[in-house]
Amino acid sequence: MRIGIVCPYSFDVPGGVQNHVMDLAEALLGLGHEVSVLAPADEDATLPPYVVPAGRAVPLPYNGSVARIALFGPVSTTRVRRWITRGDFDVLHVHEPLIPSLSMMAVLSARGPVVATFHTAITRSRVLAAAQGMLQILLERITARIAVSALARKVQVEHLDGGAVEIPNGVAVAKFAGVEPLPGWPGECATGTGGTLGFLGRFTEARKGFPILRDAFVALAPHRPGLRLLVAGPGDPDDLFGQFPVEVRDRVTFLGLVSEVDKARMLRSVDLYVAPNTGGESFGMILTEALAAGATVVASDLDAFRRVLDGGRAGRLFPTGDAAGLRTALAELLDDPAQRAALTACGDQVVAHYDWPVVARRVLEVYAAAIEATDGRVIDQEWVGLGGPG
Repeated sequence: MRIGIVCPYSFDVPGGVQNHVMDLAEALLGLGHEVSVLAPADEDATLPPYVVPAGRAVPLPYNGSVARIALFGPVSTTRVRRWITRGDFDVLHVHEPLIPSLSMMAVLSARGPVVATFHTAITRSRVLAAAQGMLQILLERITARIAVSALARKVQVEHLDGGAVEIPNGVAVAKFAGVEPLPGWPGECATGTGGTLGFLGRFTEARKGFPILRDAFVALAPHRPGLRLLVAGPGDPDDLFGQFPVEVRDRVTFLGLVSEVDKARMLRSVDLYVAPNTGGESFGMILTEALAAGATVVASDLDAFRRVLDGGRAGRLFPTGDAAGLRTALAELLDDPAQRAALTACGDQVVAHYDWPVVARRVLEVYAAAIEATDGRVIDQEWVGLGGPG
């Protein structure tokens, strides 16, 4: 099968959707299919061989964060159409098509079956409001929809006049389980004295909840002289260390932006991976990655996280936004290796359902249904819009 996949977000900056697209592409390639991915990226960027760069992206506020996307215009539209024509794809798979970026352009330019994956669970945004004029045209051109979570699917049913097949984000289990920890990590998790906590993400982004983890760590540190915190993600080291009292700064290690390999090694280096997010999550990909790496997960009691962690069987949940509740959960788990082992064992069972070869086969079933539904028909109608033909 010839498959074209479109990512709206820049490959110059790592992110959950970008990782999803790359892992899906590699899983499909591993199953013997031909795959090409179109994504915003500089022409000289180092990219996997299956990725076609579509030019530089610009920042756009979205879902409490900043997304880097390729905006509408004649140059972007031409690139999308040329890629689709050259690819002669059996199916086109776009991600987040309601964002005014490459995915939306690809849907409007497609002439065959289109599968769309929706990652977010928001119901209102300035981006969605800006796209209202094209919304009906877009939805009519999408042959089949995938939602990565029950929350994302709920948005489809309640706000976009249709359903979606729920297929979760995948995780390359072998990639995380087979790596070595970082040198010198994890530290000794002696009862009452040590342990290593981990956080990965934008520590300056409010919805990631890093201040909640910071407060819990600062409260625990005086009573646990061996406790350490390992942080990875974008940001200025001075901004990170400035949040901590001087007496505990030497127990915080900042890795900065890490490669996919070093992300896996980082997750293998912690006793407890902490996800203190406060909202805006439709799934929780980092949780499945931490589970695959063998870390015990402690996470906010968000609905999306609760679903991934099987209601708390595969990880410890604490009240969202409650630093004291997080501190209690961390102290109990650090002092209870048997409980950590039980959570990790359940996590191994849960994450097996998210392994990419398993997930990719479910996606292929949707492709086959979309191809059958179109029955070789070609869409001939042109569209008039931002950067489109008039």
